[in-house]
Amino acid sequence: MPIEKRVVIVTGASSGIGEATAREFGRAGDRIVLAARRIERLESLANEIDGYGTGAECLVVQADLSRLPDIVAMVDRTLQAWQRVDVLVNNAGFGRLDWLENLDPVKDIEAQMNVNVMGVIQTTRQVLPVMIKQRSGSIINMCSMSGLVGTPTYTIYSASKHAVHGFSEALRREVQPWGVHVSLLYPGGVVTEFGTHAGIKRKTKTTTPRSLLLTADQVGKAVVHLASHPRRMWIFPWQWGLSALLNRLWPALVDYLTIRRFTIPERADELSASTAGPR
Repeated sequence: MPIEKRVVIVTGASSGIGEATAREFGRAGDRIVLAARRIERLESLANEIDGYGTGAECLVVQADLSRLPDIVAMVDRTLQAWQRVDVLVNNAGFGRLDWLENLDPVKDIEAQMNVNVMGVIQTTRQVLPVMIKQRSGSIINMCSMSGLVGTPTYTIYSASKHAVHGFSEALRREVQPWGVHVSLLYPGGVVTEFGTHAGIKRKTKTTTPRSLLLTADQVGKAVVHLASHPRRMWIFPWQWGLSALLNRLWPALVDYLTIRRFTIPERADELSASTAGPR
């Protein structure tokens, strides 16, 4: 796919990976649809990209990816402006991390599934007929290592990313004959606002090792690379592939280590209270 003047939709472009991805497409001189709810941030980003001097063009669209009318309007505005869609980056998503019984049924569970899963599916469905008609296109779905390895407190987030994995795999086999490529990107820990909004509360302070932490810019560069050089899956950095392999080949071992090193220490007070019983 030629680098010059692709029409690219980036969802969740107001911060983090989406923002960094939009910048990279801007540096490549593409036409970028910046979609998210926080329009002030999108407009600021559009002004920044306009200043790159690469010939990049931006279309700012305020959209809530949990609402189908917003998705339809976003794609309609893209087609009105540029009559085609070459790249779709399904990046919008968020996490609420806690024990399942503590998650709010609507704000935490339904909302995560609506944005992380239905947003991806509905946006792709709106764009797909355009790409099929063009006989070309690249769909890049932002997944996560949680889409390959489920860990405690990530129940709903992991479920949403496993769903994106299955959706993308099936879709890839549906649309490739029309020249439409579907890629999945699995970044490990990334320094973004994700942790701030996820509500992480950990006694053990367990976190991603600094040596494996990625910046949003690194992930953005990987997305732009996938747009020109599609691949089925990209685990990034590669070391996380070892944990996915271990989880697939020896799940009992992963269960044991995770429960002993994380779940029990994190829930020690609750476990003690439940086993003590009434006096």
